Parts: sequence; C-alpha cells; structure tokens
Amino acid sequence: METHGYSQEEWALRCDLAALYRVIAHFRWTDMIFTHISARVPGPEHHFLINRYGVLFDEMRASDLVRIDSEGRPVDADPAHPERYLVNPAGFTIHSAIHMARPDVVCVVHTHTPAGAAVSAQKKGLLPISQHALKYYGHLAYHDYEGIALDLAERDRLVNDLGLHNAMILRNHGLLTCGPSIPTAFQEMYFLERACEIQLRALAGGGELNLPSAKVCEVTAAQYRSDEIEGVTALQWQAALRMIEGGKTDYRT
Repeated sequence: METHGYSQEEWALRCDLAALYRVIAHFRWTDMIFTHISARVPGPEHHFLINRYGVLFDEMRASDLVRIDSEGRPVDADPAHPERYLVNPAGFTIHSAIHMARPDVVCVVHTHTPAGAAVSAQKKGLLPISQHALKYYGHLAYHDYEGIALDLAERDRLVNDLGLHNAMILRNHGLLTCGPSIPTAFQEMYFLERACEIQLRALAGGGELNLPSAKVCEVTAAQYRSDEIEGVTALQWQAALRMIEGGKTDYRT
C-alpha cells in the first residue's frame, strides 16, 4: 500500500478521516468549507490531522489533511507551497481545545447543519422526544455562543462545558461530537443530527408532544451505553464506507 511517505499507522488514520469527510458530505451535513473534523495522530507529540482550508468535504483525500501541532503550526510543511497547509483558525481553536484536554478522544466532528443550528437556537435545546434523542438523556453538554471561535481563551470554557461528554450543542452555532475512534465520533453525530431533524419536524407538526417518562429515558440512555453497542458502531461504519465507495475510493490517495 502506497503511504506517500507517512507511516502506515498515520496513513491508515488519514484514509479513515478522509472517508469520514466523504460520509459527512454524503449525508449533506456540510457547510461549504466552513466546518471541520479532526483526528489525533498516535504518539507523544500531541499532533492532530484536520482539513486543509478550502477543500470541499466530498473531494477530501488522505493527502489533503494537514498535520498540526498544539500551537496550530503545520508539521513538515513545504515552504514552497504554503497554500497546502491552510487551516481554519476557528477549527484550530475548537479542535485543539478538546484534543489537549481529553486524551481519551481520537476524533472530533463539528457541523453547522440547518437542523443542528436550529435546535441550538431553541431555549430548551434537545428534547427527549425520540429514540435517537434519548441516547443523549443526561449525556449532552451545551456551550454558549461567544462569537466566531477565534479567541484561544474560549478553549478553557469550551472543554469545561463539554466535561466528559461526547456530544455537545454549541448554542446558536451547531453540533459537536467526539469519541475514542473515528467510527464512534461519526455514530455520535449521526444520532445527534437525526435527533435534531426529528425534533424540528415534530415541532412543525403543531400537535402536543408526547414525552416518555424519566425512567424510560434513563433506561434507554443506559441501553445505548451497553457492551452490545460497540459491535453496532463497527457495523454502522462499514455500512457508511460502502455508501461512499461504490467503486470510488480516491479518498485513499
């Protein structure tokens, strides 16, 4: 397998991360070039991979990802081609905060979908009205909007709000999920996004909402965290890869 000068471990990570960009594009969860997904590079250096600013999610390739350090500096950059190492500054603020504070996290996903942004603007946030939403009952963080995330001082507040959760609603902004693997972070975003879509449709219907009891909500949330879910996560990720490939695997280049 051609690794383009990277270690096999890093190249495999790059391929999986590029695949996730394509998956997000497949579901139409993109916002042109303005959102980001990152993955921690194994090793003691505290480096992570993130998208090159300007590359669309549906054209992302493993070689398009930029490896940066904890200060936001590209690693092994070619000074003759600085345009290949551009990174969204707000993306660095958000992703570096989580990767520095949460060593258990490998992958971070941030989106600006209409459904996610709409629920982020609703005072009560995510309501426990669907099976998808109950995954986050007692397991969802919120972070108040402070403007475009260019101030590095916001990082402390962001990670304090996230705590040990793997999903967060960024008020008046969008959604954020993370996890110990790329498939896990994807699954978190899938359920959170779907829960937001369901909520908007339920509210648009105009009828009285039926809320499950607190006991049922707690039981369902616990079911989502059972040992069986790990196998489901892998199955879902393999299914997602089949969706995007269909004979087209150029994301691995």
